[in-house]
Amino acid sequence: MGATTIFSTFISAFLLCLICSFKEGNALGRRAAADSHTIQVSSLLPSSVCSPSAKALDKKSSLPVVHKHGPCSQLHQDKANTTHAEILLQDEARVKSIYSKLAKNPGSSNVEETDAARLPAKDGSVVGSGNYIVTVGFGTPKKDLSLIFDTGSDITWTQCQPCAGSCYKQQDPIFTPSLSSTYSNISCVSTVCSSLSSATGNSPRCSSSACVYAIQYGDSSFSVGFFAKETLTLTSTDVFDNFLFGCGQDNQGLFGRAAGLLGLGRDKLSLPSQTALKYKKVFSYCLPSSASSTGFLSFGYSGLSNSLKFTTLSKISQGSSFYGIDITGISVGGKKLSISASVFTTAGAIIDSGTVITRLPPTAYAALRSAFRQGMSQYPMAQPLSILDTCYDFSKYSSVTVPKISFFFSGGVEVPISQKGIFFLNGVSQVCLAFTGNGDDSDVAIFGNTQQKTLQVVYDGAAGRIGFGTGGCT
Repeated sequence: MGATTIFSTFISAFLLCLICSFKEGNALGRRAAADSHTIQVSSLLPSSVCSPSAKALDKKSSLPVVHKHGPCSQLHQDKANTTHAEILLQDEARVKSIYSKLAKNPGSSNVEETDAARLPAKDGSVVGSGNYIVTVGFGTPKKDLSLIFDTGSDITWTQCQPCAGSCYKQQDPIFTPSLSSTYSNISCVSTVCSSLSSATGNSPRCSSSACVYAIQYGDSSFSVGFFAKETLTLTSTDVFDNFLFGCGQDNQGLFGRAAGLLGLGRDKLSLPSQTALKYKKVFSYCLPSSASSTGFLSFGYSGLSNSLKFTTLSKISQGSSFYGIDITGISVGGKKLSISASVFTTAGAIIDSGTVITRLPPTAYAALRSAFRQGMSQYPMAQPLSILDTCYDFSKYSSVTVPKISFFFSGGVEVPISQKGIFFLNGVSQVCLAFTGNGDDSDVAIFGNTQQKTLQVVYDGAAGRIGFGTGGCT
């Protein structure tokens, strides 16, 4: 009888352990699934078919954002030969330009129910610009122009006839100011002309009493021309008279076939500042997950997600144009990396729509790379691609399991990076982690546009904050 009791007790304990083990295994499985993405390798490849975002756009307040040479763009027939390595080199040049601008422009500027306008956005990375494109109207009658929109630049400019110096080849007809009834040059003795110094980093010049602007970029691209005012049409209901912009007469560089640039920085000559009476310096965008999908660029509070999480806009003491953010941490596979807070506070960080690859302090990047490689140890590595040193060969896999990555910002804001924001692809045999380290921990970190894909990113100048929402577009 005693032996039977002992046996029964043993069986009960064994079954209890088995049940506990089964439950724990299920929990671990769920936890593992929650901390990783399962990605179909075929989904990483570019599509030849346009699949517009399922998110409906408010036509009154929205401009579409699309990849300039993807199937959603009317410019798709214009093939580009820019390689992925060249895109990364151009991205390096942009980052150097940002650091140069930060070093040159001391001082900081203040950041400030409204009307709203929304424009569609297009990713122009394959044309060599590494940026996103929207179409706006200039002049009377209105002429539509495709412009790169850029949170790291202030002045808006477009190429203008008669191209007294030179104009690069663009897709749209070049704007002809003589055919517009609302165009006029700014006088070089006006106070508005003198304000060009902070927006461009160069002192204005004069040409027959007309104000002349000049702006250079880190890759030696430049635009020089008349500083002027003109009617700007964002949407059919959002039209601005006397908008200050650059009418470029001598333009060269890597702008792809875009007609110019839309400056969304923080200087008083930027688009958000010039339209502040209507929009209160509020704009938002969602960058599409790929060249075959669409996003948007919006102005004003209308259409903002209710699930946005906001972090305070920080001061970047060296430069007034940039939008500063405070990174406080990073997680990989659901685990917060052990990175000292001082690593992120030493140099600070900015968010930028024009930088392709996120730049991190080398100490932070080393921790991210180590954790990511550990989580990807089952996959064969591939050769590095330019500045990207953690690449994989997925050519023998139909699907892969990838650790999730999240960024943490001040105020306890966690921003999960979309699975489309983790990699930079040069074919399935060279799929690279889309982050890199700066040269030094004192260099400003940059939260780039690859990591912003599908997020609704809100720049709220009125409240001095930046908001993030997941699933803004597809």
